[in-house]
Amino acid sequence: MLAAMPSAFPARLHVLLARSAPTAVVLRRGPSRSVCSLLWDRRADAFRLGQWLRGRIYERRADLSPDGRYLIYFAMNGRWKGEAGGAWTAVSRAPWLKAISLWAKGDCWHGGGMFVADDRYWLNAGCGHRAVREAREVRRDALFRPAGGYGGECPSVYYPRLLRDGWTLADARDKSCFVFEKRLGWGWILRKRAHAEIGAPPGRGCYWDEHELEHPATGKRAEHPSWEWADLDGDRLVWAEAGRLHAAAIRRSIGEPRLLHDFNDMMFEPRVAPY
Repeated sequence: MLAAMPSAFPARLHVLLARSAPTAVVLRRGPSRSVCSLLWDRRADAFRLGQWLRGRIYERRADLSPDGRYLIYFAMNGRWKGEAGGAWTAVSRAPWLKAISLWAKGDCWHGGGMFVADDRYWLNAGCGHRAVREAREVRRDALFRPAGGYGGECPSVYYPRLLRDGWTLADARDKSCFVFEKRLGWGWILRKRAHAEIGAPPGRGCYWDEHELEHPATGKRAEHPSWEWADLDGDRLVWAEAGRLHAAAIRRSIGEPRLLHDFNDMMFEPRVAPY
């Protein structure tokens, strides 16, 4: 790939792990109006580019089907008179972004959704969507309702997705920072502080995460404010930092970090989905 022009900030990464397949989709953002999707083969730690979008994907309102075949996401390009209304929810065949189901939104309230089965999804439909097309291979579940009530923006999908995927809500007293925890094994706890605030630090959006590791039995604790995403992948810890994806083995001590991929040197390139 061609080298990117120097940027004030590294690429921003968010990862959607398939729950019953060894795959994932990486959403890579940067500059702010360019985003791409990549397929991550978690067995081989190999990465394959899907598509680029000139616009914004709200990664916290996205999800991957349990078998890794389908992606649901909410996006905005500001073309308010276009077919998708300038902001839309799409279901695509991962890792591609071309919609097989398309719901025009026209604003940035609600949108996106979660998968409730390999071929069924919940549409975060508050404030209305307009169906442009609906695929037969994957269907909307109109009866499902996620637990909680986290407003009309990113937490409305993100927090229920975390709870579904094995995180527990440890602290919700400060509405601008919800604290989630996940047990990693060997006594380790991964803690995620999910921020929702105006006036976030430079290089962060309104919604951003930071992390820490704790081993209560030994008193070990390490803060990782620069980890923008982190989770458990089998018996290893995986995280995104400064546009790079890393992994480390989980034992009595966390192993040495291993770089899986550096996503910084990427530039927009038009790609056509194979469907």
